[in-house]
Amino acid sequence: MKRGKKYTEAAKAIDRAALYEPAEAISLAKKAAVAKFDETIEVHIRTGCDGRHADQQIRGAVVLPHGTGKAVKVLVFAKGTKLDEAEAAGADFVGGEELIPKIQNDGWLDFDVVVATPDMMGVVGRLGRVLGPKGLMPNPKAGTVTMDVTKAVADIKAGKIEYRLDKANIIHVPIGKASFSEEQLADNFQTLIDAVHKAKPATVKGQYLKSVTVAPTMGPGVKINPLKLV
Repeated sequence: MKRGKKYTEAAKAIDRAALYEPAEAISLAKKAAVAKFDETIEVHIRTGCDGRHADQQIRGAVVLPHGTGKAVKVLVFAKGTKLDEAEAAGADFVGGEELIPKIQNDGWLDFDVVVATPDMMGVVGRLGRVLGPKGLMPNPKAGTVTMDVTKAVADIKAGKIEYRLDKANIIHVPIGKASFSEEQLADNFQTLIDAVHKAKPATVKGQYLKSVTVAPTMGPGVKINPLKLV
């Protein structure tokens, strides 16, 4: 795969065979973000889990202390007083059954996170084929199926991110923007790692964190020594 000049230049500062300390890796990833826009700094964690087994699935959410640097649009499915609560908390869109055809038929997906009260999940379930593949389906483990819509919306707006295994047993999450300070990125990184450690399934054998890489959207990855993240 042919790489651009900027990518090639940025990659020269990184030893692809080395395993870096977290602080140094974050510093290198930040310097490697040379695109004309404010790149997202992402973390990719390859785990020793086997997601084919239900007891080795990892899914959860954590509020990053410095947020993600992205303005997140929240849709809340609720009814009665919970609609007013969601609006007051700062949800971008609130509603109920009337939103189903808009999403199903009109292809409306102008939101990043969906929250639902438990009594609305029968309605939201009808959107499974649309929201599921996009990772937008509300889930109790991620805190997006809840009666406390005020807290759910506030947490998401404050920088709550969801983490889950993909089909290759890797977790991919943003920890901020290249414009963040190294200290902010380091705080967010550590908060994520602590959450992933707490979510470790009891049935996982051997090394839990196989590899951890931090990378800007358009730049090269920097490997972190996973054994230093215990």
